[in-house]
Amino acid sequence: MSYLTESLKIEILMLIGYGDRARTQYEVVRLFRETHPDLPPLNQGTISKIEAQYREMGHVRKVPSKRQAVVDDDTKLNLLLALEENPITPARQLARDSL
Repeated sequence: MSYLTESLKIEILMLIGYGDRARTQYEVVRLFRETHPDLPPLNQGTISKIEAQYREMGHVRKVPSKRQAVVDDDTKLNLLLALEENPITPARQLARDSL
């Protein structure tokens, strides 16, 4: 799904339609393949995720990863000092040890 731009996701929502004019996910997959034969094929799960994101958040922009850790300045300084003292030790291991 990473190849889908915001405009392609909006196009998918438009293909889905609304109310009594709504299409099934299968129909949307078929229409998208016909319209964009050069792109990898979609599956119904992708359509469902795009629709769910729009209903939940009101947009289809890429959502930042939740895995990004916030590190304060003191922790950064301690890691740099530990790296200077132990230059052979991998930085990731020093980070794990500092927790």
